[in-house]
Amino acid sequence: MAWVNYACASPILPRPYTPIVATLGYVLSADGRRCLMVHRNARPGDNHLGKYNGLGGKLEPEEDVMSGMRREIREEAGIECLSLRLRGTISWPGFGKNGEDWLGFIFLVDAFSGEPPASNAEGDLHWVGLDQLAGLPLWEGDRHFLPLVFDDDPRPFHGVMPYRHGQMLSWAVSR
Repeated sequence: MAWVNYACASPILPRPYTPIVATLGYVLSADGRRCLMVHRNARPGDNHLGKYNGLGGKLEPEEDVMSGMRREIREEAGIECLSLRLRGTISWPGFGKNGEDWLGFIFLVDAFSGEPPASNAEGDLHWVGLDQLAGLPLWEGDRHFLPLVFDDDPRPFHGVMPYRHGQMLSWAVSR
């Protein structure tokens, strides 16, 4: 019987999916026509430098995704979430600065207390009209899923958006 080293038989080996788990939230104004965005302009070397983004970040080991989203909004905008809804999830293989995989839980915050400051450690905070989001410098991939965050469909969406070298490769979504 011939011995075959299967590890060497294929140039591409599957690797376990071990993403960085994160939250991303979009805070709506009281009238529902604007959302709070951060213009990432404060930290040189930031992978998001110059882009607008929702608020959020990595989950802490002891947190569930809802608690993590509330903490991130509190830290980044100084407000307390009173009502938030999970709108969907996105898998971002290869998205990180060094090619790390990310898995994001996307929330819509439709009620909050407090007043956000003008800026945070990542950049300036702006209330942006929902009809103006497409004109902002965003990650190209955000243009694909942002309409799903704000639409009237009550079903959560679940997408996968692979990246390589900072460029989106594809987008697939289901509800």
